[in-house]
Amino acid sequence: MERKLIAFDLDGTLLDDRKQPLPSTVVALDQLRKAGHEVTIATGRNRRLAKPIIDQLSFENAVLCNGSVAFANHQMFYERTLNEDAFNRCSDDLIARNIDVAVIGLDDTKRITTFHEHQMSEAMESFGSFVPPFDAKFYQTNSIYQGLAFYDSQESFDSSLYDAFDFVRWHPECVDIIPKNGSKAVTLLKLANQLGIARENVIAFGDGMNDREMLKEVGVGIAMGNAAEEVKRQADMVTASNEQDGILKALVKLNLCPPL
Repeated sequence: MERKLIAFDLDGTLLDDRKQPLPSTVVALDQLRKAGHEVTIATGRNRRLAKPIIDQLSFENAVLCNGSVAFANHQMFYERTLNEDAFNRCSDDLIARNIDVAVIGLDDTKRITTFHEHQMSEAMESFGSFVPPFDAKFYQTNSIYQGLAFYDSQESFDSSLYDAFDFVRWHPECVDIIPKNGSKAVTLLKLANQLGIARENVIAFGDGMNDREMLKEVGVGIAMGNAAEEVKRQADMVTASNEQDGILKALVKLNLCPPL
């Protein structure tokens, strides 16, 4: 069997609702590695927020910050920061509308506003995090890979004015700001190339709106049973949920793992 690269979103995919991997998922990762395949996470989290899972499950590869950073064999081989001038203009516009903004570095997340802490808390706690510390000047002195804008779908903010960025909603109260044409999909395929694996041998699991392109562009895209219908439509396969051994069941179906 040809060597595969199997990528996993974290929250709602690799992790159950308690933010832990299911025992069946741990077994599946071990089986994939023993068979000679490569595995990676592909997440919107930065390195610090992903590190507990990276360490717990011994990941050597990682696509982080929605594709703005990537590691192969523990070495960073790709990074793409937000355009500084464009982000300054965008954040000024958001702040003028009393929309909270946070910025994400490789190992730090800071908020640069203090308008609606409850709104920030709701979004950040959805993946087991917390309201970031306040540091209004952090983005002026650090590399920024991603922004967060905390507003709901009723807000009239016109993101099309900022063509240097893509705005991807991942929570009812929050939107990711990432470099234009940057995504988990783009960077995952760069990782595959780095590891010498063809596109058709890339398999990706996901459940969120920021996983849609990844599921569509890889060789086999697998949506979790708990994914929204819009996400499932982009996938080649829909498996059981993150609470029902969905990862192992899909890998068994693909003949990549034996059943338990």
